Amino acid sequence: MSRLAWAGLVVVLVAVGIGVYWNYDGFDPESLRGATVVITGCSTGIGEEMAYQYARLGAKILITARRENRLKEVVAKAKSLGAQEAHYVAGDMGKAEDCERTIQTAKEKLGRLDYLVLNHLGSSLKTLEQKFIEDKSWDEDPDVDYFVDFLNINLVSYVRLASLALPLLKESSGHIVVVSSIFGKIPGSGLIFYSCAKFGLDGFFSSLRVELMKAQQDVSVTLAVLGFIATPKIIETLPTLPGGEEALKWAAPVEGTAQAIIRGGATRAREIYYPSYVWSITKLISLLPQLSEYFADDVMH
Repeated sequence: MSRLAWAGLVVVLVAVGIGVYWNYDGFDPESLRGATVVITGCSTGIGEEMAYQYARLGAKILITARRENRLKEVVAKAKSLGAQEAHYVAGDMGKAEDCERTIQTAKEKLGRLDYLVLNHLGSSLKTLEQKFIEDKSWDEDPDVDYFVDFLNINLVSYVRLASLALPLLKESSGHIVVVSSIFGKIPGSGLIFYSCAKFGLDGFFSSLRVELMKAQQDVSVTLAVLGFIATPKIIETLPTLPGGEEALKWAAPVEGTAQAIIRGGATRAREIYYPSYVWSITKLISLLPQLSEYFADDVMH
């Protein structure tokens, strides 16, 4: 074999080795057997799928959402899939008393808390669907009341739940998993209220991670930075919009998304990016911020 062929073989083997190392996260499914998990926003979409994934791994779960009828269905299915325990709290995470009731119920039903998975999304004034479809810029529709309400549910409640859960998490050396978005890393046209909440999550929980490390508290924080995910609402809404059918082809599956989030939390990853293009886009725009205007104008519309 020629030197060139040997050199080529070495390059291939090194590339394969780097790829294996890069993708190996040390995830042990058994580490979640019997683990206690609180997941918010579980009536549909990513939250519902995470409940099922944790159930298959033998975890003990407590789920929340507003719709009690859906929570009962998810709990029943989770038990059938192998959850050691499954409970629910029907409530609005935008209300302080419901946040308090959720963490107190977790303490009473589960006895301890290993994972707090913050995933809920919503607003009580207008539906997110209307806002996304209207796609009006802030100067066209400076809806401050909606903005305040949105931040309360999608930012303040995350902070409140994490703060309430910290004493339990410190006792168990637990984990906080925050489901966020690519728009918490880069600006989005027509999405100021949404992007602000996600940037806020990044800022608060990244800072909390540093504070916990400084205080030598063994509580990890994982930020899940997500791109375009094929949730039931997206699948239902997109085909009715111009270019929606084509855009839907690029949406990542909910099952894979839930699995990536769970693995990230279990391995104490600092951040996870899903799908893979999210990492490339965010890093590129962090180096060349002017590309954010191109992304907003040509990719989002």
